[in-house]
Amino acid sequence: MAYALAFVVLIALIAGPGLWARHVLERHGRDEYFSGTGIDLARILVRDLNLTDVRVETTELGDHYDPRDKVVRLNPVSSGKRSLTAVVVAAHEVGHALQDQSGDGLLRFRTSLVMFGVWAERIGAAAIMIAPLLGAALQVPLIGRMLLVAAVLVLGIPVLIHLVTLPVELDASFNRALPLLRTGKYIPQEDERAARKILTACALTYLAQALASMFNILRWARIFRR
Repeated sequence: MAYALAFVVLIALIAGPGLWARHVLERHGRDEYFSGTGIDLARILVRDLNLTDVRVETTELGDHYDPRDKVVRLNPVSSGKRSLTAVVVAAHEVGHALQDQSGDGLLRFRTSLVMFGVWAERIGAAAIMIAPLLGAALQVPLIGRMLLVAAVLVLGIPVLIHLVTLPVELDASFNRALPLLRTGKYIPQEDERAARKILTACALTYLAQALASMFNILRWARIFRR
């Protein structure tokens, strides 16, 4: 009974923030009443903040800032709207550009960690597949177990990435984007509360992803113990 309750609580912690974030983003993403789109606002902010080396582009991928190419990339499906969600998300991504301009060490570490994590996850997936076969072929169970432990440890990299990402996202939202929006120059002051809610919802999704990655590690650790 205790295990079942713990499982339900864990699932709620993982799924709850994502569902709430989706509700908030959709709620403030329907009405289009701003004079410009999120992409327009990103370009205005880049100009007003004198980020001369930063470009704004559209992408079919998710909204993000690429510190390697100095590009704010926004999806026209979401940020091409004239909604509060669109302009707040655009301001958040420009917040990452401000982090990059100031030489934020955590942003740089997150970028390097993500690049390393791509290869590490591939190695981990390969190790999980090879470990049982190698152990059986060499008749040395310890080798297979060691490889499986290594694979489980590699799976922890996504957790680290999400945990590092969370403070980076919070800083971009509440220390960079929100002060810009709070001035009333880009959105009405009465929308500040809703803008804060949107930024909070986005941050919680990263926390949910970290919990999901931790759950994945526990699942593989349980398989290993068998």
